[in-house]
Amino acid sequence: MTRVHVWGASGYGASEAIAFLSAHPLVELGVLESASLGGEPVGLHFPRLRRLERSFDWPGAILSALEPDDIVIMGGAHGSAKALAPKFLEAGARVIDLSEDFRLAPTRAVYGLPERYKAQIAGARFVANPGCYPTATLLAVLPLAGFEVAQIIVDAKSGITGAGRKPSVRALYAEVAGDIHAYGLEGHRHEGEIAQELNAAGIDAPLVFTPHVVPLARGMLADAYVVMRSAPDASAVRAAYARFYAGNRSVRLLDEGVSPSVAAVAYTNDAEIAVSVHGTVVRSICAIDNLGKGAATQAVMNMNLMLGFPEETGLIARPLAALGVLRPGAPTARRSG
Repeated sequence: MTRVHVWGASGYGASEAIAFLSAHPLVELGVLESASLGGEPVGLHFPRLRRLERSFDWPGAILSALEPDDIVIMGGAHGSAKALAPKFLEAGARVIDLSEDFRLAPTRAVYGLPERYKAQIAGARFVANPGCYPTATLLAVLPLAGFEVAQIIVDAKSGITGAGRKPSVRALYAEVAGDIHAYGLEGHRHEGEIAQELNAAGIDAPLVFTPHVVPLARGMLADAYVVMRSAPDASAVRAAYARFYAGNRSVRLLDEGVSPSVAAVAYTNDAEIAVSVHGTVVRSICAIDNLGKGAATQAVMNMNLMLGFPEETGLIARPLAALGVLRPGAPTARRSG
């Protein structure tokens, strides 16, 4: 089995990856390295993972244990992967980074949106996982490449886990409870990533992007209003979405009049999209789990592609570890550090 190590293992996205990896039938969970929680039980900080009976490994444990063709999923804070990712690659590992450090061109990494770059990901050794806001926005808008787009307006809402796992988040949750908070109004850090990928697809229209934090633990809803130069044919628009997602089991194009549900995609790699035409405006709404499709499960899907596995391996059902049950006979990971 291929060993998969998790660096920065104490973050929300990393813990989600650990849950899915622990239930994956074709990989072995390796080192769980944490700079802040080395030596402490994983289940003490993430109760749903108590059945793993693992402790976080100390800094340096992955490099000490690394063997060629191991996978390293990097879940550390933005800015922290720049120094270590090259070392993991030089040691022969394949790397998937959850941070924003390698998403913008020029970069050595393949942009990890499987719906657009599946073939490139399959041959890659270094993948930059998209952010949750870009994932939801791009899934909502990319099928419109080829139409004459004049303007894109995105209103996106994220659960509080999108702010990361740090002490300030608890106070922030108290502040957002009962409220909706718009932020990044002078330019959000994900705007460049979204614009880069839209431009690469041939959509070079101006973008207005407004992110919000809402009082949910997890989940994301992106409402994209794509203004066309002239009124498009509604059937042609819907056909474009159907073609773009043909054969994709993780993206559901909903029937007309059905609204995407954050609850329906929680703890999964799924996305739900509703598209409709209103004169010159195409409204496309996308729901994902910001910790799943927007982070960890997308990383697992990318890992599957890199290893030549069926892309949905380990992603069809919710991870057993996340439900408090680890399948009998599950392999235990080698300890390092």
